[in-house]
Amino acid sequence: MKTSRASLDRLLDHISQLIMEFESLCEYLLNKRGSYEEFPFGPSVIVFKVMGKMFALIPLEKTPLRINLKCDPELALHLRAAYSAIQPGYHMNKKHWNTVVLDGSVPNDELLAMINDSYDLVIKKG
Repeated sequence: MKTSRASLDRLLDHISQLIMEFESLCEYLLNKRGSYEEFPFGPSVIVFKVMGKMFALIPLEKTPLRINLKCDPELALHLRAAYSAIQPGYHMNKKHWNTVVLDGSVPNDELLAMINDSYDLVIKKG
């Protein structure tokens, strides 16, 4: 099966876009005051922490890209009802964590608000 140059170019553009999305997401997370990244579960999961506690987790081997975020339990239920891409936290306490599949269906401003809320929940508790 022959692949056309145009198909390869589209694929490369898509890969470049995914890399930029991932890098932008990591940059936003790391720009939160006092945040840092670790790999406590091995090289396939990036954990973002503040004050020694997780506020975000990104599994690197999942497609599409997804992120686990801490969330107020009532808000978590509301967000899950509003967006099919927001699900109970995978391998997390499902009452307090959401997994957000980054398939483009959740607006960026909503995603950033969820990241901010996750960070704030950890800071307030700390």
